[in-house]
Amino acid sequence: MNLIDLVESTYVKPNMPELKVGDTVKVHINIVEGTKKRIQVFEGIVIAMKNGGSRQTFTVRKISSGIGVEKVFPLFSPMIAKLEVVRHGDVRRAKLYYLRDRVGTARNVKEKKEV
Repeated sequence: MNLIDLVESTYVKPNMPELKVGDTVKVHINIVEGTKKRIQVFEGIVIAMKNGGSRQTFTVRKISSGIGVEKVFPLFSPMIAKLEVVRHGDVRRAKLYYLRDRVGTARNVKEKKEV
């Protein structure tokens, strides 16, 4: 078990922000097209997190041109250049799949108040 922990600890990025379900995040992704490289920003609400050590993933949902788009990102992927938390959401569920059925302002998540 110690060998597995040692290998997983090498993949952990030290400056990762604390990410929770309901947060609005900006994920900066490295995109490679042929010989060109660029960074694309995907901004949305974290609707799910699946924990598994170095295999931890999170699902981000955004509305693009009136259509819901979801992407699943491995948290410790080398393709993620930067991860910014724009705001923290105040939610009471571990998975926010109910946001898929919401329309208009009903899909908004309240912002967590700082104490």
